[in-house]
Amino acid sequence: MIELTLSYNEKPVQLNDIACKQEISVKYLEQIMAPLRIRGFVRTQKGSRGGYHLAVKPDKVTLFDIIESVEGSIAPVSCVDDDDSCERANRCVTRSVWMRLKEAMKKELQSHTLEELAKEQEALSIKS
Repeated sequence: MIELTLSYNEKPVQLNDIACKQEISVKYLEQIMAPLRIRGFVRTQKGSRGGYHLAVKPDKVTLFDIIESVEGSIAPVSCVDDDDSCERANRCVTRSVWMRLKEAMKKELQSHTLEELAKEQEALSIKS
């Protein structure tokens, strides 16, 4: 998503280019892009000059949006999202710790946008 942000409003970015720059496989990247496309964060352009575009403004997408789209819940244990997943949910002392941890992670991830991360990435690239 950072690579797409760096190319926002430009030509589409091919998965091969993203995979190379991020040092991940194209197959893995395809798996990541599918839920992001379904959620409307990216769009594809078909054809020989096709590829992927960021479908929303980079300042409107947070790390939380991306992680939730790709991974699902960030809850460290299932009972945080579903009381019925554990018989002890209502009497478990550690459940409240896991709930607070989830909220802290959510708050932190929501505080970072793609736009901010892309600027940080550009700054790191200049130093290299």
